[in-house]
Amino acid sequence: MESGTEAGNVGQIRDLIEHWAEAVRRKDIDGIRAHHAPDFVMFDVPPPLQFQGLDAYMATWPLFFGASPEPPVFDIVDLKITAGVDVAFAFALMRCVVVSGKDAGDLDFRLTICFRKIAGQWTFVHEHHSVPATD
Repeated sequence: MESGTEAGNVGQIRDLIEHWAEAVRRKDIDGIRAHHAPDFVMFDVPPPLQFQGLDAYMATWPLFFGASPEPPVFDIVDLKITAGVDVAFAFALMRCVVVSGKDAGDLDFRLTICFRKIAGQWTFVHEHHSVPATD
């Protein structure tokens, strides 16, 4: 059974993720950027394999928005969170929609997010997107 602190941490992280996803749907760049570490690292589906630093991460959003309908679809389908005292992770099944290119249509993907508590605040430090491999 979760202690009050663990349950509180899980709730705080859930709120951060939900606010982040809402910011994506609003195309709110400041909202997307909020609560991310300056040395944030992302592994993404489109190349390159790795983006290092918050500026590199933020530079990926115009590509996403350019391939998305208006407003963007960015739905959390299933979210699980595990939180310790100062480190946490979450994984989710996600859904977005691509309106251009060879991958147009619904795109289901997997999301893993890692957090550290920095200066008393939960902070996004890593994000990993993936899709199942195909032939």
